[in-house]
Amino acid sequence: MEEDPVEMPIDGVLDLHMFKPKETRELVPEYLELCRERGILSVRIIHGKGIGVQRELVHGILSKLPGVVQYGHPNDGGSWGATVVELAPTSEVD
Repeated sequence: MEEDPVEMPIDGVLDLHMFKPKETRELVPEYLELCRERGILSVRIIHGKGIGVQRELVHGILSKLPGVVQYGHPNDGGSWGATVVELAPTSEVD
């Protein structure tokens, strides 16, 4: 049985706790592209701490996306449970 799509704001914060891990590969690139289209170039992806499986999956995805300038752990007192992504404006990559 197919579930209804989840409506979420495109505000620069993507909390993966609401999604199944298998949805991450498609969700992260789509969300980042929507952010770029809206001029949101700094994005926080919340993947949780756990044993690092989701974090490694997210980092693997980010390392392959052309619109990603850099990514890493937040310098704002955040933890290993989130990754901050800096995106290039759409005109610089496309």
